Amino acid sequence: MKKILVSVAPVSAGDKNIQPDRIADDVFRCYRAGAAMVHLHARDEHGTLTPDLTVLKRTVDLIREKCDIVIEISTGGVSDLTIEERCQPCFVPWVEANSLNVGSVNLGESVYCNPIKDVRFCVQQIIGNKKIAETELFEVGMANTLRELDEVYHFPKPMLIALVMGHDGEMPATRAGLDHLVSGVLDNFRKDDVIWGYTEAHRKNWNLMEYALEKGAGSVRIGFEDSDYLSPEKRVDHNYMLIEKAAEIIRSKGMDTMSPDEARKLLGITRNL
Repeated sequence: MKKILVSVAPVSAGDKNIQPDRIADDVFRCYRAGAAMVHLHARDEHGTLTPDLTVLKRTVDLIREKCDIVIEISTGGVSDLTIEERCQPCFVPWVEANSLNVGSVNLGESVYCNPIKDVRFCVQQIIGNKKIAETELFEVGMANTLRELDEVYHFPKPMLIALVMGHDGEMPATRAGLDHLVSGVLDNFRKDDVIWGYTEAHRKNWNLMEYALEKGAGSVRIGFEDSDYLSPEKRVDHNYMLIEKAAEIIRSKGMDTMSPDEARKLLGITRNL
């Protein structure tokens, strides 16, 4: 039976009251519902992106008291941080994976700026510190950039790739958009060398996730960072309700959710709790 890596991204970019205990409780419920990985950003207690890992470390410690979910920390987000500041989560032993962004893109009214020199620096820190990269692709040209980086830096295989759709200014969250991104990935990499996944900003229904699973997605990311909609008519207050729904859909397709240790084995993560 095929198993899907479910990642929860529990914190909305608009959340201005970061409460580590609340996040940890919700992440634990997500783990019990089928999430194998949690995707977090380094934020201060007011929700601002920061190189100071104090609040993040407290959150991770509380999560670790409850479960062994894989810890992935972003190196991205629209901010004024330098690339050196953005890469601080690469240097600590309690982080297992880092998100990687390989190009610039418009996100609504903002420009998500990732010059190639910054991208190279970030790749060097992720690989040099033996973290696993989850590369986020917002446009098909980024697949070409990732291949060129792989030719130099030799990412561990299989590579985890998130296909991000739905932000204003980037790839639309449509079947055609997903098809285009998947084609870009498979034109640049052997199928066995990648695990491509679905991420949809502003999601209101589950149609595109279902299509992604049918098309061969190996991972899905769900959570308030992207959307809090359980259905077009209903928004929820807890991430675990979204994970429960995603897991239900996965099982309806004859698949199952992956455990954290199954995800570690697949990605070559050495457990360091």
